[in-house]
Amino acid sequence: MNTKIYGTIGPACCNTEVLTQLFEQGMTGVRINLSHVNLPEVSGWIRNIRIAHAKAGKMDLELLIDLRGPELRLGKLLSERLLLEGDRLTVMSEGKTNLFDPTEIPVPKPAFEALEEGRNLLIDDGKIMLEVEEKRSRAAECVVVRGGILKSGKSVAVPGVCFETPTLTESDIENICQAKEYGITGVMLPFVRGKEDLQRLKQVLSENGAADLRVLAKIENMDGVENIRELLQYCDEVVIARGDLGNAMPLWKLPVVQAKIASVCREAKKPFMVVTQMLYTMEKAAVPTRAEVSDIFRAVSEGASSVMLTGETAVGNYPVEAMKYMTETVREAEVYLGMLK
Repeated sequence: MNTKIYGTIGPACCNTEVLTQLFEQGMTGVRINLSHVNLPEVSGWIRNIRIAHAKAGKMDLELLIDLRGPELRLGKLLSERLLLEGDRLTVMSEGKTNLFDPTEIPVPKPAFEALEEGRNLLIDDGKIMLEVEEKRSRAAECVVVRGGILKSGKSVAVPGVCFETPTLTESDIENICQAKEYGITGVMLPFVRGKEDLQRLKQVLSENGAADLRVLAKIENMDGVENIRELLQYCDEVVIARGDLGNAMPLWKLPVVQAKIASVCREAKKPFMVVTQMLYTMEKAAVPTRAEVSDIFRAVSEGASSVMLTGETAVGNYPVEAMKYMTETVREAEVYLGMLK
């Protein structure tokens, strides 16, 4: 196959047996999500990846790290919480205090300051949505519009608001410093807004002897969409990251935006990747929906150089089965496109 297929490592697939099966099914590379951990903490996973890669008889392992970048995330919760539609809770600005009541939700200060009555707060790629009913200086009273399981460290977004945050966090820079040591081959930068973000990443890579690592620009906000053409010369691959990108617009507009980005990349002969919820139902179900396999076919048809599974392999109940559906669908798409030439 010409299309690269990535899986995301996590608790569901971190042992060598499952990883070997993933490579045997056709996985060509692995994404390591550093939103919640640093490279030394996953050194055992990386060792298992290498063992499994060798067992499967594969060549040229690709290891991508996905940095934290300028993304805003929830603070530390005392425990996971199931939020139901109509529930009421209090959102607090992280940093005011570290002693949160179990009913209080700590969000980064920039996100809290952007809240106002009637405005929505999206959590975990929009899976959870809150609406602000009352805003005070230190707290915002919210009602749950769309429920789900609330966990620490999940992404936070306020629709229509862009935040001025540093391109790289301190932990990002620490991980970049160690990237070569761990055999990392590429770096994914979240929430790229303009060329300056990519220039900053390249500067830090160069300063740490890692200038040869591939740079993948994740398009997750409207700034990235609007500046897509200027970004192309500063990255090796564009990533159409549909999770948060779908929070930046009404969801029905997302397919058109994906098509436009794909068109720009094809025109410039710039490789691009399509990610997020490609086989989302397979986190819980053994078989995907017809819409999901059609989504994979569409990505390949539009010219995607890579596709990726995220939660499906990282935390899903059927990581190997999900990889099989991904690779077989990609293979069928490539055969069909080859017949058209």
